[in-house]
Amino acid sequence: MDTIRYYDIRLVNGHTISIQTENGAVENAGSSYSKKALIRVLGKTGWGYACVSPFDMDDEKAKRAAVERAAKLASFPTVKADVADVPYGTPHSWNASAREQKERPLEEKTEELLTLERAAQLPGIAATTARYAEQYLDVYFEDANGYEARSSVCRTLYTVTAVAANNGDMQMNYEQDAVVGPLRTTDFIGKAESCAKTALDLLSAKAVPGGKMPAILDPAIGGVFAHEAVGHASEGDQVRDGVSVLGPRCGEQVGSKLVTIIDDPSMHGYGYEPFDAEGIAAGPCELIKQGVVNKFMHSRETLAAVGLESGEAGHARAEPGMQPLVRMSNTYIKEGDASYEEILETCRNGILLIGSRGGQVDPGRGVFQFNAKYGYKIENGETTQMLRDVSLSGDILSVLHNISLCGKERRMSSGMCGKGQNVPVSDGAPHVYLTEATVGGAGNA
Repeated sequence: MDTIRYYDIRLVNGHTISIQTENGAVENAGSSYSKKALIRVLGKTGWGYACVSPFDMDDEKAKRAAVERAAKLASFPTVKADVADVPYGTPHSWNASAREQKERPLEEKTEELLTLERAAQLPGIAATTARYAEQYLDVYFEDANGYEARSSVCRTLYTVTAVAANNGDMQMNYEQDAVVGPLRTTDFIGKAESCAKTALDLLSAKAVPGGKMPAILDPAIGGVFAHEAVGHASEGDQVRDGVSVLGPRCGEQVGSKLVTIIDDPSMHGYGYEPFDAEGIAAGPCELIKQGVVNKFMHSRETLAAVGLESGEAGHARAEPGMQPLVRMSNTYIKEGDASYEEILETCRNGILLIGSRGGQVDPGRGVFQFNAKYGYKIENGETTQMLRDVSLSGDILSVLHNISLCGKERRMSSGMCGKGQNVPVSDGAPHVYLTEATVGGAGNA
């Protein structure tokens, strides 16, 4: 059809194994399969989409008919769109198929998960849960230029949760690991035990004294800041639509020269993608470089809208059968040269925030509020009293300027990011010292 300027096809075969246990009993265990194909056609003005029953990719007649159905949808008045002409790149391939794991019996994996959950059932623990999941995705992509790409990726995760109770007071803690490739839950017995011990310790923890004070972010909550506060504000669709505090500041110094924040789809983390939902293989993208807004993450569409000099394509991601959106992958604050002991000594008196219980961010206004799992008071350069119900809030630009030390060792955490669609991601940081932070009780900052 003459109105077709571009099209692509993304076929995803999925196989998921999921197990859930609660208080030593199996709640559910089983497998599910899916197979979805999305056809995108760029017409005279904008996009047409057709999510169709998967077909044989060698059947040119069926393929052409599906493209023409999507093209008819693109012929209706819509938002104008273009796609940037960019190189496809070379995918960085990790061994992520995990064939041996896939072949292990479901009963064996279930018993291992029960063993993990039992390790959290210490005296004083009122309830425990555990979850295990494997996801196998085989992706085939082709587009109007004759380009084809294939990938096969396995992701595995577990979560264990413990609830401690004493005289009506209840405190919860969780531990989670998620990887690209295989994972055995019995390798994490120690984490289940420490999860329960922390929940018990939280029963005697004190409420945090709110206010402005020096603060140290551990790698988990530092990674959440990188993802939520900086990452979302660096997504090309937010920049294009004028709802990013960083959008008008490309090339400006917005933080300490110690701060470099990177998103890297090629990194062997939970957000790894050999190529994105538009067939583009991407590498490290420095969003903030030595405190300067450096680049934005883009799809081919947002790159065409914002400008080729504004950043890099390769950051379009999608659930199977859904349209691509600009998304993060593996996002982190780059390591510095300070030791943990040096950071504590420099802070001297303040607070150490540990872990993440979620939060919210407004990338347009540039404000955020995150809840930590717990914290510790820092007195005379040492951690002392355990604190609970700890939150961190503020504006993105002030926090970036207040970072004065970054540790030598970075750790990554993994999970899912929701933006209309859920995709796997990881984020991380070294320990990060803020000369001033707004700290309060969770939900009250």
